[in-house]
Amino acid sequence: MPGSAKTGRTNNQMKKPIFICGEEAAAMIDNGATVATIGMTLVSAAETILKAIEKRFLETGVPNNLTVVHSCGQSDRDRGVQHFAHEGMLKKIIGGHWGLQPRIMDLIAQNKILAYNVPQGQFAQLFRSMAGGEPGKITKVGLGTFMDPRIDGGKMNEITKAEPDINDILMIDGEEYMRYRPIPLDFCIIRGTYIDENGNLSTDEEAMVLEVLSAVLACKKFGGKVIAQAKYKVKAETLHCKKVTVPGIFIDAAVICPNPEEDHRQTHSFYFDPAYCGDIKTPIEQGDALPISVRKVIGRRALLEVCEDDILNVGTGIPNDVIGAIIAEEGVTEDVTLTVESGIYGGVPLGGVDFGIAKNQFALLRHDDQFDFYNGVGVDVTFMGAGQMDRQGNVNATRLGPNPTGAGGFIDITTNAKHVVFCSTFTAKGLVCSFENNQLKINKEGSVLKFVNQLQQISYNGDISRKKGQKMSYITERAVFELRLDGLVLTEIAPGIDLQTQILDLMEYQPMICPNLKIMKSELFHVDKPFGLKGFLKKK
Repeated sequence: MPGSAKTGRTNNQMKKPIFICGEEAAAMIDNGATVATIGMTLVSAAETILKAIEKRFLETGVPNNLTVVHSCGQSDRDRGVQHFAHEGMLKKIIGGHWGLQPRIMDLIAQNKILAYNVPQGQFAQLFRSMAGGEPGKITKVGLGTFMDPRIDGGKMNEITKAEPDINDILMIDGEEYMRYRPIPLDFCIIRGTYIDENGNLSTDEEAMVLEVLSAVLACKKFGGKVIAQAKYKVKAETLHCKKVTVPGIFIDAAVICPNPEEDHRQTHSFYFDPAYCGDIKTPIEQGDALPISVRKVIGRRALLEVCEDDILNVGTGIPNDVIGAIIAEEGVTEDVTLTVESGIYGGVPLGGVDFGIAKNQFALLRHDDQFDFYNGVGVDVTFMGAGQMDRQGNVNATRLGPNPTGAGGFIDITTNAKHVVFCSTFTAKGLVCSFENNQLKINKEGSVLKFVNQLQQISYNGDISRKKGQKMSYITERAVFELRLDGLVLTEIAPGIDLQTQILDLMEYQPMICPNLKIMKSELFHVDKPFGLKGFLKKK
């Protein structure tokens, strides 16, 4: 049978990737290329490949002038896309979040690279739109926020403001929509667990499913090349067909990680734990209960907004650090369903540098599919961190001080959630509290005010929220606010707190005060036992 003049393969042979080392993979990357990397925190980071690219640049000065594209925050403050954080190597970054990427944030803040932010869920689904040849991702997510091209257009520093927009406004049936435009890709770097001799890749031991296939197909749509890192190479046709995440015909080159404990970690904190990829379920021990803290008190009060059978979402910061743990401690895991933007349903999520993974989850969806739920039906309650709030109920959670952290999934999820619950300390930088006799005591006040007249960035638009009837609460350790039709209203204060000196005097504006101002439940401040959440859960 004659072979193909282009490939040298016979007509019944499938395309197979070449198996190479990390250095050879790095040599494939051209100067000026646009490179997509798929991962979240350190989960699924192709460290062998990324380290080799960085090493090549530091030794030779190439590849340079790269554009790096990523939907999620992809680092643990040291690894992941931090390997691109060098002047000259990186020209532009189009990303979802940089909170765990200090060197990237420094380059953005110092105007040394161009930087665009795209909401994480829209980005994950933009890959899907690109793969299908669509003209971009069309959505209402981002309207009225700093993503809106009439405000900042997602441009994160001064030098980017002079550059072309990567999104625009469309009118469809008399309504405004945003369009996030396609980004042509030259390379896509992915990671999996097993790869067979034909290049078929599985993600069995990965702690997230992510949008791997969508990104691969988007890259192929633009004629780009796909480079995969895997932990194990196995014999051809030994992978179950339903476990193949990416067929080998779409992979151009594959690298088997030579040092998995260092460069193919399941997440930052550990090399591999079967509980986080769903292989086993582990018992929840009483010793796992969180000690009392300001964050725990905020989380406890936030959970009073929940009804039985609610589907919940937790964002980074205070919510992810405490909400899941409190639900487990209070014994209500069967009464509500906890989800995380990475695709998690149920279980106990981790936080910090391990955000986005959980043990004992009962389902783990693709990243882009998860945002179909958040952007469509919308969760019943989402718990989000926050940094600033103004008198109109606008919230900034994406840029605090010089650090351009970016939106992550914040804008996606808060746009369509039925109830948005912001979780925040009342002041920042230096706040110290204690708990005595089921009351709150402020030992040292924070030096940074959070209730301000002028936000650094609009991450959540209070006016749009009111117009569509969305419920919004803003919960701190000492005060609870609600956004109502006539504006922001103070509804509760903590026992032991003085309204004037410890709340109103620490705000740049005067909020409306509910005539029936309540005292927060004393049970929230219990030090050494659960506070009885099950008895407080509302009925739908």
